[in-house]
Formats: sequence, C-alpha cells, structure tokens
Amino acid sequence: MNLLKQIWSWFGSIAISFILVVFLGVFVFQSTKVMGHSMDPTLHDSQRVYVSKLSHTFNYEPNYEDIVIIDSRVDLKRTFKNDLLDSPLLSLFTNGDDKHVWIKRVIGKPGDQLELKDDKMYRNGVLLDEPYINEAMRANGNKKWTVPADHIFVMGDNRNNSMDSRVIGYIPLDHVLGKKLF
Repeated sequence: MNLLKQIWSWFGSIAISFILVVFLGVFVFQSTKVMGHSMDPTLHDSQRVYVSKLSHTFNYEPNYEDIVIIDSRVDLKRTFKNDLLDSPLLSLFTNGDDKHVWIKRVIGKPGDQLELKDDKMYRNGVLLDEPYINEAMRANGNKKWTVPADHIFVMGDNRNNSMDSRVIGYIPLDHVLGKKLF
C-alpha cells in the first residue's frame, strides 16, 4: 500500500508539472527556433529565440519594429485549441507541424498607409529608416497597402528572401503569437 501511495504521489507531481509547463508555454513564455533566412542578418537559421506570449494572451498590439512570431495561416480562425497545439511541449506528442509559425518584423499597424516605391518602404508618406535589413530591396514595381483594423503588416529583414505580408496579406492580431524577448 505504501508503494502505491508513493507512485500516486509521483504521478501527481509529474501531472502538475506537465500542466504548469503547458500553461507557461501557452500563456506566458516559450522558446522557438528560427527556420530559414528571412530574418538575416538580425536572426539566423536554427537560432533559438525566446518569446513573450503576454501580448497574445492579453491582446496587446505590437509596436513598430517589434519582432513577432505569427501564425501565417491568415484565413484560419484561431482558437484556444490552436494555442494548445502550438505549445512546444504538446506538439511533441501531437506531431505538430510548426511550419506555419513564422518570425517577422512589424512594419505597419491598423490604419497605416504603406507604400513600396523605388525599392523603399514608406509608412504614412515617411521613408522608413531600416538599418536592420539585409540588403537593398529589389521589388517588382511599386505597391500600396492600407492596413485594416485589427491587423498588422509584417516583413522579414532579408526582404529579397522573405515570405511575408507582401505575399500572404495582413496578419490578424489574434495571429500574433508573441513578441521576441531575446
């Protein structure tokens, strides 16, 4: 009987620890790995970054130039189930595919007028000072966007090698999963 109590105690401790780690990963803090070169030179392929999930948990709008992780499936209605399945710990058990989780930089917020003109980005008519980009952009023509309510516009720092809002469109705020801390 004593052995059974000890096993039950261990099981309870492990279960509580598991729940606590999932809670922290879904709502507070998580690490993630950069996949690809779209954020060169700021972040590199396979680099581990640490993300605050508080902006997602409390629906904070990110600031300009914040580096955020996003769910690139912009047509998907995100639910709490998505948040759980995107948790690094639970994805170990669910064969989770995190290729939809991207890391990008915030360029535009709701209501902003963005313009790509002569290979340069303008926000509300002002040329952006972007010392973090990898190299001068090579765009195919000029384009304009108006960021709708409850959305942001993101781009990679390696503009010539980045799938971002120029391709997939505006990112709903509930698809901003967190903000890079370090």
